[in-house]
Amino acid sequence: MLDYRFIAENLDAVKANIKNRFMNADADAVVRLFHKRTELTTAIQNAQQRRNANAAAMKGNLPGDRRAALIEEGKKIKDEIAALENELLAAESALETETRKIPNMAHPDAPIGKEDKSNLEVAHFGTIRQFDFPPKDHVTLGQKLDIIDFDTATKVSGPKFYYLKNEGVFLELGLVRYALDILQKHGFTPFITPDIARTEILEGIGFNPRGDESNVYSLSGEDACLVGTAEITLGGWHADTIIAREKLPARMAGLSHCFRREAGAAGQFSKGLYRVHQFTKLEMFVCCVPEESDAEHEKLRKIEEEIFCGLEIPFRVVDTCTGDLGAPAYRKWDLEAWMPGRNGGEYGEVTSTSNCTDYQARRLKARYKDADGKNKFVYMLNGTAIAVSRAIVALLENFQQADGSVVLPNVLAPYCGFSSIRKKK
Repeated sequence: MLDYRFIAENLDAVKANIKNRFMNADADAVVRLFHKRTELTTAIQNAQQRRNANAAAMKGNLPGDRRAALIEEGKKIKDEIAALENELLAAESALETETRKIPNMAHPDAPIGKEDKSNLEVAHFGTIRQFDFPPKDHVTLGQKLDIIDFDTATKVSGPKFYYLKNEGVFLELGLVRYALDILQKHGFTPFITPDIARTEILEGIGFNPRGDESNVYSLSGEDACLVGTAEITLGGWHADTIIAREKLPARMAGLSHCFRREAGAAGQFSKGLYRVHQFTKLEMFVCCVPEESDAEHEKLRKIEEEIFCGLEIPFRVVDTCTGDLGAPAYRKWDLEAWMPGRNGGEYGEVTSTSNCTDYQARRLKARYKDADGKNKFVYMLNGTAIAVSRAIVALLENFQQADGSVVLPNVLAPYCGFSSIRKKK
């Protein structure tokens, strides 16, 4: 979340940012509560000073009526302090609740807009293939090649689940290992992370674990949720810690299952593997000092580009607009791969990378000790190395052949143990 004092001192800018992000938050209420907290803290300190003075006055030999009066005054001060402390607790709780609703400030260059149609294309890689036959979508290809089964998964688990089978299994494992090797080359420490996190960690990262608008699966009877990304557990790794300055930047790669309710996500662009309730993802996560965050963000973007250039999938990079950033992100780049089977050929998001500044670290209390000896909040960044389900969509649709087979890109074949996927006899 944002610093209380920053909000108070930059109120107009914070309110403009809320408007540009098309979010609902009351910055004025935060400022009122912030000042109220300050006033109550001062009142408690003054009352405590009076209590101390009262106690000092009771020392020594005093007339009975004078001692009785001081005792009575002491009781009143005690009750006053207790009432002020209760009021302070309520004000602090309300202050935190209202502040959590306020999004991070957006980068000055982030395009202003409400939806992804306002995203700004900044780079393009690869050449869109011109087919000499009508290209199929990944659902048709996956079922005909017998590597994806949606129908049985719907019977067993419900809509938006799937089985991978035969070569589909090795395709997922190959994609993960391919991306892991690239991340290890760039100095990332690999992790396999838990698929469950405490609610307080989700809230610290900026996810909403409750309510109709939540995209999170909460566990009944538990103060915990299934994670929607390893960003949650990698960020939680640093909660309530002070990282040694010499260990920054700390670069982590987390492999996890991801669980998302995808409430309200219907329509043709959500079919098949593109938008599902469970998928495998390899996530990049970085903690660094503030002055290194722009360079680290650029590095994450370049790694994502390297991964998809290696896969020979045409894609573009977009600067994400303010309304599509999400609350924690200061700036976000999306990679959108060309998907020939999507509405006759369209781009679809396959990765994103965000600089969340100290917005998440402030909630998680993740800090580092600076050269001046002071504890300061780290900056946290994240980026998708590979979201396997969407990568499979792009691979099947871009590398399909006229006979219904799929030829793998050269870089992936050694990881899978085969160079093509063909219809079973």
